[in-house]
Amino acid sequence: MAVSVPVLPLVMAPAALAAQPMASGYQLPNSLQVDGLADGRLASAAGAPGTQVSLAVPLPPAAPRIYAITPERRALLNTIRYAEGTWANGEDRGYWIMFGGGLMPSLDRHPDRVVRSARYASAAAGAYQFMPPTWAMVTRALGLRTHGPHAFGPQVQDQAAIYLIQRRAALALADRGEFSPDLANRLAPEWASFPTLAGRSFYGQPVKRYEELRRFYEANLHQLRAQLRARQEAALLAALPPVEPEEPCAPVESLRCRLEALESIGPRSQPGRG
Repeated sequence: MAVSVPVLPLVMAPAALAAQPMASGYQLPNSLQVDGLADGRLASAAGAPGTQVSLAVPLPPAAPRIYAITPERRALLNTIRYAEGTWANGEDRGYWIMFGGGLMPSLDRHPDRVVRSARYASAAAGAYQFMPPTWAMVTRALGLRTHGPHAFGPQVQDQAAIYLIQRRAALALADRGEFSPDLANRLAPEWASFPTLAGRSFYGQPVKRYEELRRFYEANLHQLRAQLRARQEAALLAALPPVEPEEPCAPVESLRCRLEALESIGPRSQPGRG
């Protein structure tokens, strides 16, 4: 994408302009009328002195998009891991798993290695079993590094999976906090372990039953929401000012102190008693 900088008048004559080298990396827009370009220099410009020129300046690369991880999104991510066989009891070890159950030697890049089993062969890897072409597409779309320290790490894999969920027009459904048949069906073309509305894998591979995935999702979401409430309550308590201790009543044997002590115990009489 290119953007036009503010238009500035050329104060030099065309002959002097011809002696000025073109700025490296700049492109002349199609709307500029020129007589010719030679040896990287602007030969002449149409019009009298004062002709206006717009230069197309390349924009810097866009910053990678970062998706928020809510309990609802995390519960769906965990459900995908459960369906794909990489749940690993919620441990980060699941992010290292390749097709067939082996572990990658590093998370610095997608391993891009075909593993063969008795019935299938696949280069899928990671918690969400990314195929190499899918991973290449996601890294381009999100502006992610393809290699380097933790380029295939847990946080990066999570972001890539959410992008795929959004790409399947399922992120808004996921944010409702309901694991519906429609949600599973939309993700079935992305993850073969998810059932279509017919209850089968989109690719004819082994598939998890919808009810099993729904139960896992709901239990996981309940736990995640409880953990979030606990963290929020702890943060609120930590933000409260400390309570100053009350000065003890003195002298203790005085009538006032005795009456206050009685008030702290409870009512002086109970209903039905004189």
